[in-house]
Amino acid sequence: MFEIVSQQKQYLTYSLTDTVAQSEIDVVPERGGIILGWRIGGKDIFYLDTERFANPELSIRGGNPILFPICGNLPDNVYRHNNKEYALKQHGFARNLPWEVAEEETNSDRAAITLALHSNDETLAAFPFQFQVSFTYQLAGNSIEIIQRYTNTGSEPMPFSTGFHPYFLVTDKAQLQFQIPSSEYWDQKNHTTHSFTGSFDFELDEIDVAFGDLTAQSARVIDPSRQLELILEYDDAYSYLVFWTLKGKDYYCLEPWSAPRNALNSGKNLMVLAPGETRESTVRYAAKFF
Repeated sequence: MFEIVSQQKQYLTYSLTDTVAQSEIDVVPERGGIILGWRIGGKDIFYLDTERFANPELSIRGGNPILFPICGNLPDNVYRHNNKEYALKQHGFARNLPWEVAEEETNSDRAAITLALHSNDETLAAFPFQFQVSFTYQLAGNSIEIIQRYTNTGSEPMPFSTGFHPYFLVTDKAQLQFQIPSSEYWDQKNHTTHSFTGSFDFELDEIDVAFGDLTAQSARVIDPSRQLELILEYDDAYSYLVFWTLKGKDYYCLEPWSAPRNALNSGKNLMVLAPGETRESTVRYAAKFF
């Protein structure tokens, strides 16, 4: 049985539940359209820094923040378009803006909620393109499917990149086992390329690396300490997987990105929509305890 229940907390929160699988997600449209929590059998899959979430002036560290219309940061937070400079903060503005609830649905095989974000005066000042974005979050069993639709509602081609920044809860990073479909990564901190052998040095204060040249459309993480297997699947819109974590924090992030940092300036792997064009893409998370 599938249910959707809304409750007014600090923000109006929609909880989608699969009662048979004992899985649940919490969606907060007003705070960046985020999936804030994900539980299976009462056990958290996502990490959440509750103190940061309670402060609307701070970015959220936890859940599944949305990255749009850029992934990562720009040098000095600036890019140029038509010989004009625009300022755009790291990961774009979608994660900071309120989204609208466009539709709720429950049937025999899923619970789903669709959120929408439209261009407005605030977005146009930083990103001079008119758009409509809608995300459908679908919960079924032990998986979340995120169906995204990006539409250019303006009169000129719209370049952008998109992604997610999921925070996965972990108790012992040293035990994590990674299956990432790439043989090397770019270290953003040191600006060097390294071969990937399936593990990271978690004694480092920060790990911030990007995997390109992906050879498959899925990645897997085994967490023996929690007896948890996590699977991340993505379609061909996504060209990169970014891994990020901080020493001493009980989370790691494995992030599907459609383009690398600074793509609005470099043009690398940018998606470009013609006026009136819509692009759809899908990301899926699945988790199971063993």
